[in-house]
Amino acid sequence: MLEIRKLLFVFLAVSLAIAVLYTPGWSDDDSNDYSNRMYDLLCVRPAAFLGGIGGTAVFVIVLPFTLPSGGAKDSFNMFIAKPFWYAFVRKFPDEKSNQ
Repeated sequence: MLEIRKLLFVFLAVSLAIAVLYTPGWSDDDSNDYSNRMYDLLCVRPAAFLGGIGGTAVFVIVLPFTLPSGGAKDSFNMFIAKPFWYAFVRKFPDEKSNQ
């Protein structure tokens, strides 16, 4: 069981490193080929979904601080709405959209 956890941790760390290093270069690329579409479908969108789940947890934690200041709507948009929009509503294949 410990070996599986180590292997899973290494896989996730390498995947995160690849995503962080590869994504900015991809945004400057004008091509929309098969590998970019599969990367978007299999890596970027699930990562955005997980970001939305993590953002929901962060939103619930910071809600007591944002309600008195009136920033609950902004924090909802930043932590929940944008990641889920990016994961589910954004066009596939992603054209150069203005966000």
